[in-house]
Amino acid sequence: MILLSLLATFGVLAYATFLLNPDNRGDLLPYLMVIIAEAVIVFHIMLAMCTILAGAKGPRDEAFWAARTALFDGAEPSVGTPMVIAGHRVAVDVFITTYGEPVEILRRTVLAARDLRGEHLTWVLDDGHSDEVRAMAAELGVRYVRRLSSGGAKAGNINHALSLSRGEFFCIFDADFVPDPEFLVETVPFFVDQNVAFVQTPQVYGNMHSFIARGAGYMQSVFYRFIQPGRNHFNAAFCVGTNVIFRRAAINDVGGMYTGSKSEDVWTSLMLHERGWRTIYISDPLAVGDAPETIEDYTRQQTRWATGGFEILLNRNPLSPRVSLTLDQRLMYLVTATHYMTGLAPGILLFVPALEIYLDLRPMDLSISVASWLLFYCGLYGMQILLAAYTVGSFRWEVLTLAAVSFPIYGKALINAFLGRDQKWHVTGSAGRRSSPFNFIQAQVAVLVFLLVTSAVAVWRDTANWHLTLATIWNVINTLIILAFVILALRESSAMRREARIARREARKQKASEPVDPESITVAARNQTEIVEVTA
Repeated sequence: MILLSLLATFGVLAYATFLLNPDNRGDLLPYLMVIIAEAVIVFHIMLAMCTILAGAKGPRDEAFWAARTALFDGAEPSVGTPMVIAGHRVAVDVFITTYGEPVEILRRTVLAARDLRGEHLTWVLDDGHSDEVRAMAAELGVRYVRRLSSGGAKAGNINHALSLSRGEFFCIFDADFVPDPEFLVETVPFFVDQNVAFVQTPQVYGNMHSFIARGAGYMQSVFYRFIQPGRNHFNAAFCVGTNVIFRRAAINDVGGMYTGSKSEDVWTSLMLHERGWRTIYISDPLAVGDAPETIEDYTRQQTRWATGGFEILLNRNPLSPRVSLTLDQRLMYLVTATHYMTGLAPGILLFVPALEIYLDLRPMDLSISVASWLLFYCGLYGMQILLAAYTVGSFRWEVLTLAAVSFPIYGKALINAFLGRDQKWHVTGSAGRRSSPFNFIQAQVAVLVFLLVTSAVAVWRDTANWHLTLATIWNVINTLIILAFVILALRESSAMRREARIARREARKQKASEPVDPESITVAARNQTEIVEVTA
């Protein structure tokens, strides 16, 4: 990984040198579009490489191992075994937040949380006001909390639970993340350091059987496997909202979980770092959950996450002198706040070939050969693809597709953050009526129509000139990527209609098989007679 990171860094530097060379500059407009888009990408790649290289050392030290050895005071670890840190018995609350998820999914998580090794209390925090969830909690022997209102969304739900509980530490699990029995064993010993505010573990997904789930899951692999461990070095690892354990005193120090944003996890982490608390990330998978499986779920998730990132940039800029962070932390949070701008870059680059096809405007000088351009271009993107392929085990075209088509999502998120629009809370895999995927990809469909027309014009032009241009190749590739995504949406829409037909058919069969009450038939007949008489 270190070798690949170094090679990728050299590739980035070579491409940047090539792009910024005045002798290679073409027409101003497309050149500026390429410079702006690539500058954002290069900035994030360079800092990502530095972060990865800084993450060689793990967070477990001698104090951790000593605390882990003494955690159960010589007793056999099991459910309910008291845990001891620095000579005193610790109390842990395990919060499971839910807001309309299917009960069968929630049940798995509650059972696993209840059976964690080590003494703890399990709480179901139900903002969905479900009597079925309350009955399930009673059946499984865990505590159930229902608020009168849903103010503050997930963060408000947790703050309300904190007012009812008394544990020195508390864990947070989303309804679909099933914790490993060893979760407390592997995280609680870190709190022997009185400055540790929370210990975060990765999000790992067990439903990677659909295109969207695989793409969304693999997109985060580099972050959880390499970026977050590197952030430990700078004391800048942040909470991701689930699979985490907090020290209550640290949250009390910042006035509770931050409720002013739907990305309460990153905002709370930022406030903790400003107060001087230490945070820890370990890369051990200690909970398995569900990645978004539909275009709707993916769009809503990414919109919420990106809006939270942009809110930090606009409302609490990490570079501001009013923000009390170290230089390293400022850079790390700047990366966090601007991360989703890398998702806007493909949207800019999509239109660069069209400028050449329609207006004969080129980003680079005509004297540069296609081979030279591709050589430096592959030095940037080829190494990134190789690095990503190494991370997830192979090249994943699902990731490439989602990265190329998500720019409207991040554009909307930037507008939301700038205008202060509240992003409605939506949980992954929540129950309820599904919307057509085309309700969420109108921009992608419009771009596809434009690219199809542009590709046709480009092919016609190149055929007439007997010369295949780089702009045509570039535009056709972009067209195929967007087209693949729209075809995916068509298949998803077709599957939804098929499932709806099956559900209606089953409902009719069930209704037809229900026994009929003779008395109700008599009443219905009498009512019908009365209607006829009145009509007559």
